[in-house]
Amino acid sequence: MARLACAEAEGPERRVTLKERLIRLIETGGPIPVSTYMQLCLHDTAQGYYATRPGIGKDFITAPEISQIFGELIGLWLVHEWKALGSPDEIRIVEIGPGRGVLMQDALRLAMVAGGEDFARAMRVTLVEPAPAMREIQREALAAAQPDFAATLAEVPAGPMLLVANEYLDCLPARQFRKDGNGWRECVIGLDADNGLVFGLAADEQAAPEGAAETSAVVEVQTGLDILLADLVTRPDPFRALFVDYGPSDVAPGDSLRSYKDGQQVSPLALPGESDLTVDVDFGRLARLARKIGLDVAGPAPQGMFLLGLGAQARLNQLVKANPDDAEAMFNAAQRLIDPKDMGERFKAICLSSSGLPTPAGF
Repeated sequence: MARLACAEAEGPERRVTLKERLIRLIETGGPIPVSTYMQLCLHDTAQGYYATRPGIGKDFITAPEISQIFGELIGLWLVHEWKALGSPDEIRIVEIGPGRGVLMQDALRLAMVAGGEDFARAMRVTLVEPAPAMREIQREALAAAQPDFAATLAEVPAGPMLLVANEYLDCLPARQFRKDGNGWRECVIGLDADNGLVFGLAADEQAAPEGAAETSAVVEVQTGLDILLADLVTRPDPFRALFVDYGPSDVAPGDSLRSYKDGQQVSPLALPGESDLTVDVDFGRLARLARKIGLDVAGPAPQGMFLLGLGAQARLNQLVKANPDDAEAMFNAAQRLIDPKDMGERFKAICLSSSGLPTPAGF
């Protein structure tokens, strides 16, 4: 043991992994909720997945990466809703979780055409991105728009706002509850006999979680939805916030926690901080909470119907006509977004707005 300790001391200092940090946390304070595990694995500023291993196109792929049509239609939506807000002289265009900036690139390309010089003069682009490495990628991709950055939605400057977030809600940490006999217990993560991470149940029983039905065995509750809505409702100026993600329209998700690495599904406990974690979004709860605090709600609507309502077929026809050699690839990519058997039904669009605005485009 003495020789080993000496050898380690002479070599470069080894960095403690996120998994080791989690084990120490559990050893010290006991099992942790699933939501705490998700928060650390995804959003830890030093070793979290989104801070250190942006996996778009590797661990997972999103709609803007599949087809330019997705982002371009969002650009048309932005111009339409800017006009619905009264064409203010300054409009804050915000994206949460902008990834490599592909969605906003495509959106602004068509928005500049549809909105003309008036829209170009009015827009101020803000990207909600806490990770410094990702900010550099986004700053380069969107250099022409000169974006500014915020770490959270609460930091976005005041003023009329149009917000877009694609596949952001699914990474908000979820508490998970499991029925145990006649009661409910929160799902937690502890340690097994070999000091490995393992799922378990908290010792104390509690009341049935929100959204639990008589037949429910497991229910997930994303507490981050409450924080998101609080940040929206406290804005003094008119806004619309468009979210596109996957999940059921009107029932609470059960056990939907999944993890992906290199395009393959892996155990959520296998590679903390090194693999993507995701849960289904409870759109029904989001809509109920938003209405309760006075926001207008449109949707949730299936992604396919939403995109078709914005003119997906017409845009596809334009692209195919201009690029006939790529027609089949373009059609197949667009089909993935719209087909109910693919992303068209499982993914939903929902728009939250300050009160008194007309129904948003696509709904």
